Amino acid sequence: MRVLVGGIGYRNLKDHSIGVSVSDRLMELPAPEGVLIEDASYNPIALVQRLETGPVDRLVLVAAVNRGRAPGAIGYYRWDGKLPSAERIQGAVAEAVTGVIALDNTLMVGRHFGAFPEDVVVVEVEPVLEEFGDEFSIEVSSRFESLCRLVMTLATAPVGFDPPPIAPLGGGEAVRMA
Repeated sequence: MRVLVGGIGYRNLKDHSIGVSVSDRLMELPAPEGVLIEDASYNPIALVQRLETGPVDRLVLVAAVNRGRAPGAIGYYRWDGKLPSAERIQGAVAEAVTGVIALDNTLMVGRHFGAFPEDVVVVEVEPVLEEFGDEFSIEVSSRFESLCRLVMTLATAPVGFDPPPIAPLGGGEAVRMA
């Protein structure tokens, strides 16, 4: 089984850099066989092109997203792959083309263009600080190591493992909290 773990976010944007920081940390460790780890923030369209040339069986994406949860909270789910309206998808593609890097846009663009596998696991961290800098808030930094372990557990779990709940874009009420 081939798995891609992708961190999404902007560098040097405090808590909103958590996704790329996780992928950076995991790239420092020996990767299990079949697990690819990347900073997937290069652009949703480019990620689609990358997956078209090297498809995977499972995609694990990690990012900071404001969802109104407790500061530093970690939620995860298997995305049901259902897309929103055509207008919202068009907006996501337009933002992707102009350089906006965001988890929801990446999910919508990747699914819309058929590049994502059926097995997409989303890991979201509730950010506190969104400003220039390389230090996380206390709430996010205190969860960093456990977040890295969770992401690798989700990436290396065998097919048929006790998966996280299937949920819509954003997770809704079905999100499992870590």
